[in-house]
Amino acid sequence: MDSPSRSEVHNNYYFLRQISARLNEKLVGLPTGQAGFTLVSCFSQNRDEIVFEFNDAKDSFFIKGDLQGDLSCLTFPETFRRAKKNSIDLFDEVIMKKVTGVRQFLNERSFVINLEEGLGVLFKMHGNKANVLLVRNDEVIRVFRNNLSGEMETDRSIDWSREAFEKEINPEKLYFTFGKPVWTYLGERKHEWEAIQKVKASLEDPSYYIVRTDKKILLSLLPLETIVEKFTDPFRAVNSFYSLCVSENAFIRERNVILTRLRTDIGQTTSWLAKTNAKLDELRGDEHYKAWGDLIMANLHNIEAGKDSVQLEDFYNPGHSITIKIDTRLSPQKNAERYYRKGKNQQIEIGKLTEGVRNKSATLSKLESDLARGEDAKDLRSLRGAFPDFQTKQSSQAASLPFREFEYKGFKIWVGKDAKSNDELTLKYSYKEDLWFHVRDDSGSHVLLKHRAGKPFPKDVIDHAASIAGFFSKRKTEALCAVIVTPKKFVRKRKGDPAGAVVVEREDVILVEPKSPQT
Repeated sequence: MDSPSRSEVHNNYYFLRQISARLNEKLVGLPTGQAGFTLVSCFSQNRDEIVFEFNDAKDSFFIKGDLQGDLSCLTFPETFRRAKKNSIDLFDEVIMKKVTGVRQFLNERSFVINLEEGLGVLFKMHGNKANVLLVRNDEVIRVFRNNLSGEMETDRSIDWSREAFEKEINPEKLYFTFGKPVWTYLGERKHEWEAIQKVKASLEDPSYYIVRTDKKILLSLLPLETIVEKFTDPFRAVNSFYSLCVSENAFIRERNVILTRLRTDIGQTTSWLAKTNAKLDELRGDEHYKAWGDLIMANLHNIEAGKDSVQLEDFYNPGHSITIKIDTRLSPQKNAERYYRKGKNQQIEIGKLTEGVRNKSATLSKLESDLARGEDAKDLRSLRGAFPDFQTKQSSQAASLPFREFEYKGFKIWVGKDAKSNDELTLKYSYKEDLWFHVRDDSGSHVLLKHRAGKPFPKDVIDHAASIAGFFSKRKTEALCAVIVTPKKFVRKRKGDPAGAVVVEREDVILVEPKSPQT
């Protein structure tokens, strides 16, 4: 079982028990005779996102679960507009079932919304292993994130007696529900019984704080670090926390991309300047071609025919002689002209390189100024103000790609957008080690499972990519469909074939259920 002692307070037991209690108050019919809420829809439109809509015949209430690893969180938006495309219905069994209660599992980061007919929706908020399960009579019948285990949750007990506290050397082991922020807050007082009891009381009847630490934004039930906002309602607290985190994560992500690009450009520009300046020093220290031409012209009658070199007194350096190479196929005068031409070309090269150094130096100054502005940016607004073209460039680059990208267990899966894009994907964006997929005997997208150096393709990853190939084909509505899988090196295109048409020289065929990448 995943340990509940992680530091994310928005998934901490004490916070989730407030959420589950508030949900019970919201969704279940009150003593006044109100009808309570019914679960009217459940859908997903992004990978690792699931949305529930409840309605009481007057208003809708939404629960949105974002279960990605870096910010696994439940939020409660006031409204939610479902996308018309790339959206799929889930958990059909619970649709139009009335909520009968909400149960928090004791000392666990999990709760279940119970529905009619013994059904329930179980939220397991275990960090990057968070999941939503469909249960019937306490047995799991369906899992939202299929790559994770779907075990039923159980209660856990804690001995809160003073006797147990005094026997336990490590209180963090005994009170595993507290989590790292609480132990940080307690510090050396964690061995004091009164301090433990006071913190426990605060956690059981908390206020909600959004705080900023040196590294990140946190939701806290205790007034830690720098307080950004304080709330009395857990829904409002987690909604505000999530919004700030998304903005902060976007800021960090975009800032890192911008700074990495600038540092790379600065490194390349600095390297170019060093090499070019060295080349200029070499050229300026060796401007001898004109002098050689002058010496040859002054000694036309002293140069013997057929000799491949001549030694002449250097009147530019009295008292010294110099050996000059001669092209025996040319007259002395033509040799002089050849050296004059080389000297002229050398000066042209020096001029161009000097201009290039001037331009690159200006570019380097701008890059260094941009880097300083990027490092000084404190939030997303100031970052985008400093780099207004970044989003446009990112969007245009993504739009120009001929494929959609998905990820599964660390492997990238690329799906062609149309017939022309299929050709581009297969012919221009693939490597021979990639696995290529296509529905057999029907039209559909080309799909690439991208090779990772030193990583063999796991069978479940291959099956997942094949299911996606089935989904992006005319066989997407069938229970099972046949999908071709082969290394890309066995796929080629004949001249004159229509867009998307290829020849597969060697293939395996697997039967899969067509599935959306978001399932």
